[in-house]
Amino acid sequence: MQHPAFSPCALIPTYDNPDTVRDVVERVGAHLPVIVVDDGSAGPGRAAVQAIGAAGLAHVHHRERNGGKGAAVTTGFELARAQGYTHALQVDADGQHALDDIPAFIEAARDAPEALVLGAPIYDETAPKGRLIGRQITRFWTNIETYGRVIDDPMCGFRVYPVAAACEVAPRCGQRMDFDIEVAVRLVWAGLPVLNLPTKVRYDAQGVSHFHLVRDNARISWMHSKLVVSSWLRLLRRR
Repeated sequence: MQHPAFSPCALIPTYDNPDTVRDVVERVGAHLPVIVVDDGSAGPGRAAVQAIGAAGLAHVHHRERNGGKGAAVTTGFELARAQGYTHALQVDADGQHALDDIPAFIEAARDAPEALVLGAPIYDETAPKGRLIGRQITRFWTNIETYGRVIDDPMCGFRVYPVAAACEVAPRCGQRMDFDIEVAVRLVWAGLPVLNLPTKVRYDAQGVSHFHLVRDNARISWMHSKLVVSSWLRLLRRR
């Protein structure tokens, strides 16, 4: 049953993805109005986003300096709320996501507008083994932080947020590659139900990945340390 106030958009954060961002915007735009947040791209990346705005393909916002993926998404939430959207489909600009799955994600959000709809990735042979191992470790800690297997994969950037709840939680989260994980955990703590939808992910896309193996894994490890302690304190308070 369609919720009467359901009004979704797509939110695409980008940083130096000149080879893929326009194609992603055009394909996503066939389904939803698009907000693109350029996180301080320089040169070709910035020019590609400017061209998208000039062509009227999306509402484009340029951040003055790079703040990280989480900072860009947080900015996008505020833009979505200001424009009256109730839900935001987050899509990465590197072309890895199966955009043909957009209708299924939007339908799930329409049927359960209070829910956080998360992509549960199905990987093929292009997935680096190191990334897969890292995701398994993150899933383990996330299960502890959410007191069970609530989130299938907390790192997949293909998801639908209820905008009002996301705007409340996002400013308390890490602003770089730790954001996707932390915002999902904190939204669970805020009481949102979670729907995990399978979706294919490819790593051989032409987009540029800005995941730094050492720096971002260290940041994620520190984030899990804080979340685990916070989850224990939450349990103690309940008791």
